Amino acid sequence: MARSSKARSRAQSARVSDKPLWRRRLVLLIRIGFGIAALALAALAITVYVTRAQLPSYEQLKSSPNGQMIRVHAADGTVIVSLGPSYGDWLSYDQIPAVMREAMISVEDRRFRSHIGVDPIGMARAIKLGIANRGTGRRQQGASTITQQVARTIFLSNKYDLGRKMREGFLALALERKFSKDEILELYLNKVYFGGGAYGIDAASRKFFGHGADHLTLAEAAIIAGLVKAPSVYSPTADEAAAKDRAGVVLSLMQETGAITPQQAADADIQNVTFAPEPKQNSVRYFTDWALPQLATLIDEPSRPLEVWTTLDLGMQRAADAAVRKNAPGGAQGALVAIDRDGAVRAMVGGKDYVSSIYNRATQAVRQPGSAFKLFVYLAALEAGHKPDDSVVDEPITIDGWSPRNDARHNIGQTTLRTAFAYSINTVAAKLGQQVGFSTVADMARRFGITTPVNTHPSMVLGSSEVRLLDMTRAFASVGNKGVAVTPYGITKVTAGGETIYTQQIDTSHVLVAPYVAAEMTDLLQTTVNTGTGKAAQIGRPVAGKTGTTTSSKDGWFLGFSSGLTTGVWMGRDDAKPIAGLHGGTAPARAFHDFMAVAVANRPVEQFETQVTLPDMSIEPDEESYFGGPDNGVFVDDDGNPAQSGGAQPRQNDRQRVDPDGNPIDDGIVAPDGDPQAKPEKLDQQWMDHVLGRDTPAQNRSRGDRPTAAPPPVRPQPDRYSDSRPNQ
Repeated sequence: MARSSKARSRAQSARVSDKPLWRRRLVLLIRIGFGIAALALAALAITVYVTRAQLPSYEQLKSSPNGQMIRVHAADGTVIVSLGPSYGDWLSYDQIPAVMREAMISVEDRRFRSHIGVDPIGMARAIKLGIANRGTGRRQQGASTITQQVARTIFLSNKYDLGRKMREGFLALALERKFSKDEILELYLNKVYFGGGAYGIDAASRKFFGHGADHLTLAEAAIIAGLVKAPSVYSPTADEAAAKDRAGVVLSLMQETGAITPQQAADADIQNVTFAPEPKQNSVRYFTDWALPQLATLIDEPSRPLEVWTTLDLGMQRAADAAVRKNAPGGAQGALVAIDRDGAVRAMVGGKDYVSSIYNRATQAVRQPGSAFKLFVYLAALEAGHKPDDSVVDEPITIDGWSPRNDARHNIGQTTLRTAFAYSINTVAAKLGQQVGFSTVADMARRFGITTPVNTHPSMVLGSSEVRLLDMTRAFASVGNKGVAVTPYGITKVTAGGETIYTQQIDTSHVLVAPYVAAEMTDLLQTTVNTGTGKAAQIGRPVAGKTGTTTSSKDGWFLGFSSGLTTGVWMGRDDAKPIAGLHGGTAPARAFHDFMAVAVANRPVEQFETQVTLPDMSIEPDEESYFGGPDNGVFVDDDGNPAQSGGAQPRQNDRQRVDPDGNPIDDGIVAPDGDPQAKPEKLDQQWMDHVLGRDTPAQNRSRGDRPTAAPPPVRPQPDRYSDSRPNQ
């Protein structure tokens, strides 16, 4: 027997040794793989059950917080905005309409009732999509079940990485072991984020439809279910059409899963769903929309409630809002920014009505500044050694094929920089730009805080590069601050749980130009307000400022400072169509006046370092000094390049046409009251003499053999020296 066993053993060994080596290694690897899988499965089971034991109770999960509360204070401590999550009533599973439950399962996790917390089929699909989207920058989508979303909402962040996805999966498996499917769905529907600060279906239903979620119709449930994928994109308050289109997709998915019949889907009538009106918002939201995103770079506090203290002066904000609404021409928008000498933004208006348009034209819109850009031309010239009273010749000039023209269509000959700046003479600005270098002017603009691209074509001296109102206002504030850089800021302090976690620090060490250069520039700016194109901005105390008007009156600007406060005003149409009568020296300057008269009323009067010096009043000034005509004679294409064909040529509608008798021809320019047929009028020389304080006969105004010329016909506008205003 012993010999027989030994024989059999030897025979078996011989048979094993006869197998190829690769097959023996493959079998070994399979056995090792099964062993590792068994160990991993055991480790997973242990992890899941340990996690299950550590999970809070259902009542604790119901009370867990969502989102972060933020209260925003004005400079005087008044709470101006409360932001953060809003919650409706907690609805039990039985209180949630069946159509809402089925809509969410159909669109978010159609295998919710059958999977174990994670969905292998969904994961496989997500991996396939991930491979297909490799290199496209698209994020992987579609792998998270409702249970995983509950785990992420309650326990994790939205940070997208492999480690978070693994933790999310463990938590989902543990949740499925501890709670029923109905309990998990109840948690989900009461805690998921639906946009607009609304967490849970009841808060979303009250926000979008004005009633509780226990009365949701099929169409309303489809709209809410469609929000989870992208709340900001499909929110009815952001895009009603997109919300309804997405709801149509939800109804189709509900048909696929058998939750509803085709007839029920057809009867839902999504297009006739009525949304609750948005609560009224005032213009402070323009300011908070600009300031609050800065919190992400100022602090690192993702969960505790925050108290944010800002620079906003409520009295100034009300005055700014009123000034823009009162003076912006009909069909036009307006924006205003006021910055204190330390950079504190005291008022910000981004449009005439925040409810109808949240687009912030003070911080987001980029428009050509016209002659307001000459600030940088003259700063560069003063830094290069020019003086306000230096003599210069206003004469025709051509630079690289571009021939700028003065709007009065004539040249005055020998004059001074002060006079050229006060009356916004284009040929002198072009000469200065050529002398100091157009790249030098561009560098000066960037030095003073212009963040948009600045071209170096010769036409740039007349404001052909687009800029933001906030940047331009900052530049003027830095001049008013004696050449020391002013950086706009809106947040002074942030506290969390009584602890101060951020305090604004003011930096006064960055000098942009020498103090004497800033003083000379201020000298020129106050001359503009006292006797030049900005007379409508006078407020009974020293003011320095500059107008800007672009081709065909598409944009009107006024920027200036007084008593330590700098204010910038822009007006125009969002579609950049011309508006007859809109010039920097009219509506924008009047809005500046109306706002500043209130804003600095309780501030001490501050004198500038240099007393105002009157320009040569015996010359024929440029058109805008009479009645606010355009101070930018350059014609540019859509890229800001000068349109050249034997010199600068206007585009269609770039300037109102006249017949051989000098009468204007209607060319579609929109009048301030919205009437495109409004006809311009002529202003006689006697009237111009009167408003300029020059009551001597016209024939006696010339000095020596200096030629004079009658001003051209003008478009109609309100009398900027009276209380009349355009129709609103």
